[in-house]
Amino acid sequence: MGIHFCSLLAAATLLFAVSGSASAELVVIVSARSPATSLSSDQVAAIFLGQAGRLPDGADVVALDQRIGSSERDQFYRQVAGKTPALLKAHWSKMVFTGRGQPPREALDGSTVRRMVAENPSMIGYVDRSALDGSVRPVLVLR
Repeated sequence: MGIHFCSLLAAATLLFAVSGSASAELVVIVSARSPATSLSSDQVAAIFLGQAGRLPDGADVVALDQRIGSSERDQFYRQVAGKTPALLKAHWSKMVFTGRGQPPREALDGSTVRRMVAENPSMIGYVDRSALDGSVRPVLVLR
């Protein structure tokens, strides 16, 4: 039984190490032409959960999500809103059913998010830090 326990412990440790290293450093981005320079995690959560449609300066903002099932999306909502995919689905089901909102539009991947946000100063999205370029500005770094 001791060998079996050690094998399980080793497998669990390896799984934790692999899943921990798979986390990306995500950044919340706006267009380089946007007046926004920084946002708090609570402000970002309110925007992406349909509870706020404006930036602190009063400018309209439109959230853009990564695709359902992507690791970036799951990590983003876990870090910013404390929501698992199931809790997020329940949140949006309630919002849609009560007529209080629609979920953010989805983009295929991080490069699509970056391109769409860069082209539209009223959009906000999130990408892996490695996807940053001069066309977008980070307003929140998630660690």
